[in-house]
Amino acid sequence: MSVFERYLTLWVFACILVGIVLGQFWPTVFQSIGSMEIAKVNLPVGVLIWIMIIRMLVKVDFSALGEVRKHIRGIGVTLFINWLVKPFSMAFLAWLFIRQWFSPYLPSDQIDSYIAGLILLAAAPCTAMVFVWSKLTKGDPLFTLSQVALNDAIMVVAFAPLVAFLLGMSAIIVPWDTLITSVVLYIVIPVIIAQILRKSLLSKGLAAFDTAMSKIGPWSITALLATLVLLFAFQGEAILKQPLIIALLAVPILIQVLFNSGLAYWLNRVVGEKHNVAGPSALIGASNFFELAVAAAISLFGFHSGAALATVVGVLIEVPVMLLVVNVVNRSKPWYEKKAVIEL
Repeated sequence: MSVFERYLTLWVFACILVGIVLGQFWPTVFQSIGSMEIAKVNLPVGVLIWIMIIRMLVKVDFSALGEVRKHIRGIGVTLFINWLVKPFSMAFLAWLFIRQWFSPYLPSDQIDSYIAGLILLAAAPCTAMVFVWSKLTKGDPLFTLSQVALNDAIMVVAFAPLVAFLLGMSAIIVPWDTLITSVVLYIVIPVIIAQILRKSLLSKGLAAFDTAMSKIGPWSITALLATLVLLFAFQGEAILKQPLIIALLAVPILIQVLFNSGLAYWLNRVVGEKHNVAGPSALIGASNFFELAVAAAISLFGFHSGAALATVVGVLIEVPVMLLVVNVVNRSKPWYEKKAVIEL
């Protein structure tokens, strides 16, 4: 795990402070950046998101889909959590906490937007950081690779309908054309470009591939930090007026991560999967593709929206919470392996 990945929360906090300060001192600069749009797509952010996402998608080997049948039980559990439990549980938690319990402490005109951001966050299974979590739990690399490849393939066709359905359930109307545009821009096109780049790099040998990925890494990190600075430059005034917003938005995210990881881990034990599959399954089931969520939130609702802020809060708590889950998975290995299948 790189220094950046290990201290991601620290870097996000730094971006919050830098973004808020810059937004207060140079508001006209950021207003100009925010106005650089074509078809509701902000060009600077679009470029930054592509730099982030493409590097992560280059790691995905879709030929690993052939390994799915070898881990059918673990794959089944993870798919169940990712596509049938996590998005719906987040929609419920967002309704419960944001619309019901926390609404008196949040800007009333942003309630719907906060809920939409949380739904976008939960509807996109993690792609890149999962490889790190899997390694930390000594997970089966073939299972992790095949699960990520399958999730990415599903995401191309399922992300837009799932988000539209859940937002509709929450009485939030999103134009289908904007949603589909986001999917094409931030899933379909990056996947195509990443796979072409992957094939080109691998044709030069694995060593060349690894070297290229290490060189691309700093660009991806810089793009993520720059995107966060831009977001908080626009969100600074709202945060300064109500500094508890971030903490309140973090509550449903934290609960859903712990709930979904625990449920996936337990279900894998029920069906008799090995621990090196249950660990990454739990982590894939709980984590989010926050880069895609941020991009979609900006496209659908704009820089100033509560949706954009809610997705960034997901970035803020991703690493510490997932490291906690990794710790629990590793420490509970003796309990897990004591009895592969338990009575319901």
